[in-house]
Amino acid sequence: MRLRSTRIPRDAVHHPVFARFYARVSVTADLRGGIAGLREELLSGVSGRVIEIGAGNGLNFAHYPGSVSEVVAIEPERRLRQLAARAGFRAEVPVDVVPGTAEALPVKSEAFDAAVASLVLCTVRDLPRALSEIKRVLRPGGELRFFEHTLAPGRALATTQRVVDRTVWPLLFGGCHTARDTIAAIESAGFELGVYRRLRIPEKGVQLPTTPCVLGVARRSMAVE
Repeated sequence: MRLRSTRIPRDAVHHPVFARFYARVSVTADLRGGIAGLREELLSGVSGRVIEIGAGNGLNFAHYPGSVSEVVAIEPERRLRQLAARAGFRAEVPVDVVPGTAEALPVKSEAFDAAVASLVLCTVRDLPRALSEIKRVLRPGGELRFFEHTLAPGRALATTQRVVDRTVWPLLFGGCHTARDTIAAIESAGFELGVYRRLRIPEKGVQLPTTPCVLGVARRSMAVE
């Protein structure tokens, strides 16, 4: 598959301290926090050519089923991209890790059967534009698989999320915005929402701004747009 000629700055996203922190914490969360099982659920049954948005350090790669013919993994942060490339070599499906941003995906339109967004839509600078780009690169009827932080349904935690989003949270955690209403944003982008469920991570104990999550699937309409 030929990538678009869109020129991507080498460091379109630069969070070196957070990248190192995330690379360690994410592995622990997968092993001890049950995140690996959620990745397995997220990717179950996905097939064909897949684009992964914000691949991070590549923890999803081990969970892609054999029905996937190719994964093009977009990651803008240099250190995370390097780690993802190493994970790609170990994957059982073909993985190509490339630089790029969610708001300007360097691939052709309608080139993919599925897109995967895993704990990344909270960090993109322009969520509507990123979702529009995902929609552009999916074939009609293509799936968007998502596992994301989202706005809490309860007023108290939602208020906390909005407060921290306006203060230090994005600065400390790689641009993460915890108060985004992910489901509403996906629907507003024109996707047809499928089955999804709300999660709390962790399920018990102290509730963090990142505790409310949502996991599910949406589709690009088959209709001509």
